[in-house]
Amino acid sequence: MNILNFITWNPSLDAFSIGPFSIRWYSLMWLIGLALAYLMVRWLYKKQGIPNEKFEPLFIYCFMGILIGARLGHCIFYQPDYFLTSWKGVTEMFLPIHIDATGGWHMTGYQGLASHGGTLGLILALLLYVRQFKVPVWTVLDNIAIATGITACCIRIGNLMNSEIVGKITDESLPWAFWFVQNDGPQQVVLRHPGQLYEAIAYALYFLLCVVLYKKMPQKVGTGFYFGLCLAYIFTFRFFIEYFKEVQEAFEQGLPFDMGQILSIPFIIIGAYYMIKGLRMK
Repeated sequence: MNILNFITWNPSLDAFSIGPFSIRWYSLMWLIGLALAYLMVRWLYKKQGIPNEKFEPLFIYCFMGILIGARLGHCIFYQPDYFLTSWKGVTEMFLPIHIDATGGWHMTGYQGLASHGGTLGLILALLLYVRQFKVPVWTVLDNIAIATGITACCIRIGNLMNSEIVGKITDESLPWAFWFVQNDGPQQVVLRHPGQLYEAIAYALYFLLCVVLYKKMPQKVGTGFYFGLCLAYIFTFRFFIEYFKEVQEAFEQGLPFDMGQILSIPFIIIGAYYMIKGLRMK
């Protein structure tokens, strides 16, 4: 990475390799984010006296809910013309592979995950968990909300390492402008806002805010306050950060708001409602 008037960004997609197998930064950051959230929620459960046997299955529910929801959210909201119009697209929607023109295939991982879909998938998975293990629903949602920021931060760092979800073009007057070589090519310098980094910092600050608030107001767990704060904070920021990011699909060019902003609005409204409701509860 060379820092002159801008930052040249061209990291390897692979974090490390073991023989013929390699681990990509994006996958690694997903795993780190989930592991940190796992430890955080485990600590919260212990502080709140919830039995350990009710905690252990939570990770599986969260992992599957986020992964399935994020994948379906991307395919349905952002690329329905590709994933919903042929057997090839439907197959690639559910399996982490790419099918070429000859019918052959190779492993690619899930290339395309949407945070809005991941949020919906997580909420639905948590409702199934609550029904199965009889833990109060708002206690679970609030605890997960406290830990969400650290996972979201790690995922956006993974996006940064992948040089994806890049920001809009800027100029050399922005001292932290990035030249995403893998995105824009090595032939011509194109300076952009590091939108992924903006989001990562915002989510890290949200996590620290939740830790401070929990120490001052642990009794608010179970009221829906932290769940509401999570939705309102993250998706309000997500709405405004979209002005610094390139649209992800061509059909968004003609819309007054892009798809990320449209999908953020109901989350902001729901979040504000539950945050205010939680504050009023004694």
